[in-house]
Amino acid sequence: MKKETIGDSLSRVDGRLKVTGGAKYSGEYDLPGLTYGVLVPATIASGTVTAIDSKAALRAPGVLAVITPFNATKVPGYQPEASTRIKGLKLFNDNQVYFNGQPIALVVADTFERATNAASLVKATYQAQPFETNFNKNIDKGVSPQNNKDYLRGEAYAYKNAPIKVEQEYTLPSEMHNPMELHVTTAFWTGDDKITLYTKSQGVISSQRAIANAFQLDPKNVQINSRFVGGAFGSSLRTWPHEVAAVQAAKMLNRPVKLTLTREQMFTLVGYRPHTVQKVGIGATADGKIVGISHESHSQTAVYEEFTERSVNVSRFLYSSPNVNTQYKVVPLNVGVPAPMRGPGEATGSFALESALDELSYSLNMDPIELRLKNYAETDPEKNLPWSSKYLKECYQKGADSIGWSNRKAKPGTNNDGEWLVGYGIGCGAFGAYRSRSLAKIKLMPNGTVNIQSATSDIGPGTATSMVLIAADILKIPAEKIVFELGDSSFPVAPTQGGSATVSSVGSAVHDACVALKQKLNTLAGKPENSTDDIDYAKVLSQNNLPFLEITQESIANEEAKKYSMYSFSAHFAKVYVHPLTGVVKIKNVVAVVDAGKIVSYKTARSQMIGGAVGGIGMAMTEEAVFDDRFGRYVNGNFADYHVPVNADIPQIEAIFINKPDPIINPIGTKGIGEISLIGVAAAVANAVYNATGKRIRELPITPDKLI
Repeated sequence: MKKETIGDSLSRVDGRLKVTGGAKYSGEYDLPGLTYGVLVPATIASGTVTAIDSKAALRAPGVLAVITPFNATKVPGYQPEASTRIKGLKLFNDNQVYFNGQPIALVVADTFERATNAASLVKATYQAQPFETNFNKNIDKGVSPQNNKDYLRGEAYAYKNAPIKVEQEYTLPSEMHNPMELHVTTAFWTGDDKITLYTKSQGVISSQRAIANAFQLDPKNVQINSRFVGGAFGSSLRTWPHEVAAVQAAKMLNRPVKLTLTREQMFTLVGYRPHTVQKVGIGATADGKIVGISHESHSQTAVYEEFTERSVNVSRFLYSSPNVNTQYKVVPLNVGVPAPMRGPGEATGSFALESALDELSYSLNMDPIELRLKNYAETDPEKNLPWSSKYLKECYQKGADSIGWSNRKAKPGTNNDGEWLVGYGIGCGAFGAYRSRSLAKIKLMPNGTVNIQSATSDIGPGTATSMVLIAADILKIPAEKIVFELGDSSFPVAPTQGGSATVSSVGSAVHDACVALKQKLNTLAGKPENSTDDIDYAKVLSQNNLPFLEITQESIANEEAKKYSMYSFSAHFAKVYVHPLTGVVKIKNVVAVVDAGKIVSYKTARSQMIGGAVGGIGMAMTEEAVFDDRFGRYVNGNFADYHVPVNADIPQIEAIFINKPDPIINPIGTKGIGEISLIGVAAAVANAVYNATGKRIRELPITPDKLI
């Protein structure tokens, strides 16, 4: 049998289950007495619900209940006296309406179709109040969040004194997560104080904690199951109010309740990348040395809950500059609260920073890569610490060679292929490399098979595949003998899958558990603990009369890591064709180069990079949530009118890995790629469009009307 090692192109270990329909997602569990919940949305953007007429709905066939603020039982964690107060929207706790589409009732019936029909029969009476949903109109009302202080290094606005400077504004509209799998929660009580949920979660432990807090339960009495997740992109990083409502309804009816969001509700109830306007000022000497950077950002949030992200932070450290000042503000509006979306604030901020840097390169008449090399940060200028590792220069070189950067023309609009204008662009990014406390349980059976358990999630990157490769490499056994189980809150603790930290965190726990298992086997075999000799696992168990050998191992970051600044870095390159008469843009090629330490699973890592690039193309070219401010409603809250990239929009995408282990962050030497695969892509495309046309697009998406 082949013995796989870290870095191999192992096919997904759960791939067969997924392609044959054997994988069960949160909406696919059928339970005895199962009922179906459908939410009723508010039709005003601000005010109060004065009455709800549910008579027609209750008379409809199969309807079991219509839960409203006027008859709902109280959720203990929503009350002022709760030991742990729940933040954000509290469904059915009062009659306040904060945004159009906010759920004001929950219809429960014996089938989904009957519940959907009955929900349309519920009528509400409101006392409407004035509301604000227009971001630009209210941008002057932005406030500085308490947890996001202004930053200053050196002199503020020093760029203004530089001989060559750029000062521009960049706009990003709201973008929606919209994974293929809708959010579904199936909840059922197994006792007065015990609840089980099948729900779409990026972190079953955090979901367990949230439900326990909401209903004031012992976390051990809350069981969360989320083995398979059909995409999330950040939309399942938290427990949403509709999940609490499903648990509440199941308690009121004493029956299992499956609550499913509609596609339109996915636009309002599970977060999104917020509408953001950024002002960047950057100045340099005539030879290209950056003198100062100023980055100010305004992004929208909800009136009932503040959401913040790090859209200005990348400007503090990505390039060497003695003077940097950043400011971040949020604009409260009558909208659903945003949430982190793949690449979060760093993706938003990099579009502005990398576009401004590109503009500066033309003002200097300097190649954009040369400008970046001129201002390369050899150490972290923000934290004044050395990098744990950084190979961004190699990213520049490999990407430039692959995209054919030498064919780029310095003067925009001068490179043609027939009737098409040709352009090249680069956009770079960085994202923190993290490692959190994790545990893993490993069990060796007499037949030589290994079972590993962790409460981590897999929202698509191939978590189980990476963990199996790590275990196979250390234990020196074939991958087919290893099973990795996840997505269950009863398994050993693991962090939420977010921030590109799963392989670094959970992978370290799996690594340490496998090392501990080998050490134990060596001891049982009478060998030195750290012996590298081959061991007959089955023989050792038999000789010691053991039916199996089980170890639970904790893994935490080492103290040495505090002495370093740890990031993944990327350089994305785009080649575009632009038709000057129609404004049509064709992306011909994308090269994504990433410095993310040791690559554990090459095939799934490559897929991650391609997926991130597709998301970046969507940000650059197609995605835009459109609001009708007269009513406070989205006008394109569906897949027909909200445009995501399709196969015809996507070119050949090449993923290149530097693949040099980071010596500090963890025993494997790996850093995250989930976010960095998207950060910088939109800027690369926008910069390529300028190189082709001489038209600078500072407000995404880049649509034909902006180019003709």
